[in-house]
Amino acid sequence: MSTETAAAADATRAEVCAVACAEAFRGDGEIVAAAVAGFVPMLGSRLARSTFEPGLLTTDGGPSLSAEPVPLGAAAGEVEGWLPFRDHLWLVLNGRRHVVMGPSQIDRFGNTNISCIGDWERPKRQLLGVRGGPGNTLLNTTSYWVPKHSTRVFTEEVDFVSGVGHDRGAYEIRVVVTNLAVLDFATPDRRMRLRSVHPGVTVQQVVESTGFELAVPDEVPESRLPTAEELRIMRDVLDPKGLREREVPS
Repeated sequence: MSTETAAAADATRAEVCAVACAEAFRGDGEIVAAAVAGFVPMLGSRLARSTFEPGLLTTDGGPSLSAEPVPLGAAAGEVEGWLPFRDHLWLVLNGRRHVVMGPSQIDRFGNTNISCIGDWERPKRQLLGVRGGPGNTLLNTTSYWVPKHSTRVFTEEVDFVSGVGHDRGAYEIRVVVTNLAVLDFATPDRRMRLRSVHPGVTVQQVVESTGFELAVPDEVPESRLPTAEELRIMRDVLDPKGLREREVPS
């Protein structure tokens, strides 16, 4: 076994998920990576910038555009730009972001709910509200991160549409990365498809954890493993405290 292969085999599930989130930004170029859904997608965006997508604009979690990718939880050292909220909204309106959000519910076309569970008039649970969901999904490339893939999240119908899916005019919903798999919408009717399963996960597990019928190709590959260099960057540079493992325990 080569050193590279041995290093990849040592990758945790959280690190496989982070690489899948990084791959979501491949080809984006000089736009803002707004990975707001958790440690794993934030790590993924900064990993992409550190490796194959150096033109990405990343922040330290605040208004500072960092000159270099910043470790999780740290403030930017050298700052190359300032992005106050009014300018951030201009980027949203002009489609200059790729945002990664976290849905409470998502359906087969990518409609998502972060507003409430149950009937709007008398909800069982009040959530965040629509927040930036409508503008993000109508005007920007959007991806989603789901740390616990289950039928509670992947539902036949969302209780409230906070972010629109492909059947309601979404601009581009690129991928949905979960702790089990990577999903996309590369089907004729733009419904959700199983792109890959993470190492150790079966197609049946993903199907049983999804509350609607997925499009499943005849051959489903495994998600890409991190390279030895990507593991080094994640472990030694971007996330030495191991915050990624809190979201997806090994």
